[in-house]
Amino acid sequence: MDRIARIKEFLKSSPNDSFLKHALALEYIKLGDDTGARQLFEELLAYEPGYVGSYYHLGRLLERAALPKEAIGVYEKGMEMAKAANDRHAYNELQAALDDLI
Repeated sequence: MDRIARIKEFLKSSPNDSFLKHALALEYIKLGDDTGARQLFEELLAYEPGYVGSYYHLGRLLERAALPKEAIGVYEKGMEMAKAANDRHAYNELQAALDDLI
């Protein structure tokens, strides 16, 4: 069974598991399915806005899709959430991505 199938199987019993949704979105990115990945990241962040790691990947995905304004918003929201969680590493990573974009 491939990784995507395994993750989907796990999601059947834990449909709101943020780690599994994040992992599945990353697998979709590897396959070039940015649409599927974006949907998963957006669902995940709507359900658990404190899942800071997804902001970076969603922002990069939006940059690739030539949606810089949306990417900026995602990075800024992620920085806000990282600051609230006192996650300096994630904050700095998001700040660097934002600086590179603008």
